[in-house]
Amino acid sequence: MAIFPEIDPTKCNGCGLCVIVCERGGLILVAGPVVAAVETADCDWCAYCEAVCETGAIRCAYEIVFQVT
Repeated sequence: MAIFPEIDPTKCNGCGLCVIVCERGGLILVAGPVVAAVETADCDWCAYCEAVCETGAIRCAYEIVFQVT
């Protein structure tokens, strides 16, 4: 089962910033306007969508952290 960024439609203002920064095409604007995640195997969990969301509507369930040793 694939896991995608979680979107709270009650917080989304439809600004589209997340759609612009998503290089993998994993987000689209739909009626409302509200952002929706679309199933894509290309999502690499960059979390740019979460970072640019001014209303906190997007939450990435995982955070990838690299440790330099």
